[in-house]
Amino acid sequence: MQIIVCNAGSTSLKFKVYIYPEKTVLATGKVERVGDINGSIYSFKDNKGNEKIDEHARARTYKEGIDLFLNDIGGADKADVVAFKAVLAQEYPGVHEIDASVIASMKKGLSIAPVHNSAYLGAIEAFQEAAPKARLIASFETAFHRTIPEKRYIYSVPYEWYEKYGVRKMGYHGASHSYVAGKLKDYKKIISCHLGGSSSLCAIEDGKSVNNSFGLSLQVGVTNVSRNGDIDPFILPYLLKEGMAYEDILKGFEKTGGLKGVSGLSGDMRDLRKAAAEGNKRAKLAIDIFVEGVRNYIGAYAIQLGGADAIAFTAGIGENDWETRREILTGLSFMGIEMDEEKNRANAFEISAENSKVKIFVIKADEESVVADNAYKLLMG
Repeated sequence: MQIIVCNAGSTSLKFKVYIYPEKTVLATGKVERVGDINGSIYSFKDNKGNEKIDEHARARTYKEGIDLFLNDIGGADKADVVAFKAVLAQEYPGVHEIDASVIASMKKGLSIAPVHNSAYLGAIEAFQEAAPKARLIASFETAFHRTIPEKRYIYSVPYEWYEKYGVRKMGYHGASHSYVAGKLKDYKKIISCHLGGSSSLCAIEDGKSVNNSFGLSLQVGVTNVSRNGDIDPFILPYLLKEGMAYEDILKGFEKTGGLKGVSGLSGDMRDLRKAAAEGNKRAKLAIDIFVEGVRNYIGAYAIQLGGADAIAFTAGIGENDWETRREILTGLSFMGIEMDEEKNRANAFEISAENSKVKIFVIKADEESVVADNAYKLLMG
């Protein structure tokens, strides 16, 4: 069985082609900076030795990014299944074959996850056209977080909002955090830090999610590339009274806010690091806000877990940015967290010092394998 996995992030696309049940990887692809007017970064590799990187690729839309990959694998005609790391359909929190009702639920969720759900709706449409005979499966990000205790998913708003409208913490990045839980299954209490184009932290106990920094939407938690993170909700009515248009406020929250909004430059940590090194104070401020947010959640989750046995860093920033990891971990020795500077700079798998009570890991994200496994299990019953 050939399974194509499509992973559409807030600013990226990732693909993997598998053969099951062997779980052989035939090809991988990645598009970074989707929608960037200055060009996207596209990379491709297959098991025949073909490999390329295009740092000036044209991927102004998610469909253009999908086409880049499909062109390199010769189309999707051989695919039996296309599986999506989908984000939100409130009525479908698990793994489901995509039909009209699932799509309708995803469209309903556009008001909660506009960027992500629109990306996946577009991706589903693109693959329906490219692979008309394939079965399409959605593995929703919220599934892993259904074990979060009620006291952490219920908001302190009128309870009727939960009963009538489903207003509650949902949690996202489930595939990534569940992959970390699987890799560190020998550790009881884990704080998983998915830091990338979109970032979140997850408190994991006995392999299960017990909290996640995202909420009903992906707008809260750690500051993201262009999304605000934790802010005072009364900013909205205040700005409305000040005369700002509702659409402009939402744009500021989800498209021109976050690291991009603070720096006035970019939401990409690589750009911010370069600018900060050259003396750009707002770039440095954006980095500091990001680091502070991650540290705050590590502290909160350590309390909720009653201590931590392991901390894991994953995704683009988490895996590759040793400076950000160092800034996050510096000064946490009182929590039993000690980082090995040399291992950290080398992006080693384990970067904790020998005397660290809490083990620190850098784990290469593989959300696609989780999604492929979920799709295969669903179809095999």
